[in-house]
Amino acid sequence: MPNRALIIIDVQNEYFDGPVLPIQHPARDGSLAKIVDAIDAAERARMPIVAVQHELPEDAPVFAKGSAAHAVHDAVEARATDAWLRSSKAVASVLADDALVARLREQQVDTLTLVGYMTNNCVLGTAAAAEPMGFAVEVLSDATGAIHLANEAGSASAQQVHETLMVLLHSNFAAVATTAAWTDAVQADAVLPKSDLGTSAAQGRAAFGEAAAA
Repeated sequence: MPNRALIIIDVQNEYFDGPVLPIQHPARDGSLAKIVDAIDAAERARMPIVAVQHELPEDAPVFAKGSAAHAVHDAVEARATDAWLRSSKAVASVLADDALVARLREQQVDTLTLVGYMTNNCVLGTAAAAEPMGFAVEVLSDATGAIHLANEAGSASAQQVHETLMVLLHSNFAAVATTAAWTDAVQADAVLPKSDLGTSAAQGRAAFGEAAAA
């Protein structure tokens, strides 16, 4: 049976009202509702819950310490209890907080369930960082979200980014599931199914063929 902790990553006002980083896919209000559902399921299961905030200096253009945009969204903060663990970070991975990792190990947590933002940064960074540390990871596809991206390397819509990263994560780094499927697994004390790189590669060849390799 997995010993889970729910990790609520950066569900902050910056991702809802900020000028640059509002979540684009899935719809932010919809993903927020699923995050709340996950919190409620975790509370019912007496699961450890961690609320994480991205925090930068007071003069930073985003996530400035003490600003309204830095604050945790009211929908999450309203459900917080004294039992929740709190963490702040200035990098992508939640697991850069050694004190938090120590607390999780004290509670014999072996599986991290990730919800929050952004799929393309802190969710991905945390999932990748968990592998060498021995934590299993679950990512809730409808309780996370991405933004549109464009730079010198190209461009991708938030939907492309999010859906591609769900496939990538499920191929190696995490079991990806909907909040409803995860809630069922929690109630059953069951492990969520996860693919692996070899299987994903074989299914990819079956779906797309070998033309790209020729």
